Amino acid sequence: MDYRGEIKDYIRLEIEILEKMDIEAINDALNLLHDTLQKEGNIYIFGNGGSSLTASHFQNDFNKGISENMVKKFRFQCLNDNIATVMAIANDFSFEEVFRYQLTGRMKPDDIVIAISGSGNSRNVLNAVKYAKEQDCKVIGLTGYDGGALKELSDISLHVPVNSMQITEDLHMMLDHLMMSVFNKTLCGIQHVRP
Repeated sequence: MDYRGEIKDYIRLEIEILEKMDIEAINDALNLLHDTLQKEGNIYIFGNGGSSLTASHFQNDFNKGISENMVKKFRFQCLNDNIATVMAIANDFSFEEVFRYQLTGRMKPDDIVIAISGSGNSRNVLNAVKYAKEQDCKVIGLTGYDGGALKELSDISLHVPVNSMQITEDLHMMLDHLMMSVFNKTLCGIQHVRP
């Protein structure tokens, strides 16, 4: 089989969507993350399916990849990573509560949330986002498709405008690595990208 046409189409669409990304929103997200670092606030991050691994990867890249070179450290907490807690909440209450429940009684004014949902309409994600907003905490939302309800609820929307979960998830991971690269350069003096 010759898959080269499909390969080129996928790469072409990825580049097209990448060029449509909102640079101002990404800059705003970087500034909010830096501000939260300075205030020693917690950054709660979560998502479903592939987005749960994106959330976990963000936590790793910020808590270790960037923070290893800093005196003051990022305080990321991925709400997906304790399977026992997630399953107990889902079993005893409902799957729609797995993120909100973990935030209840823990969020402080300087904390923020990074919520990831390709569709922007995952109920468990939205429940947690609504709770965070009730606590006057800022929300960064990562979405795809039309952005759904999460795009509207987010203080900063990092929206991937494409009807493809694969490209949405690709670019959500790219945002993680872009932010890591920017912070390593600006906060740590490390240049990872070479010409």
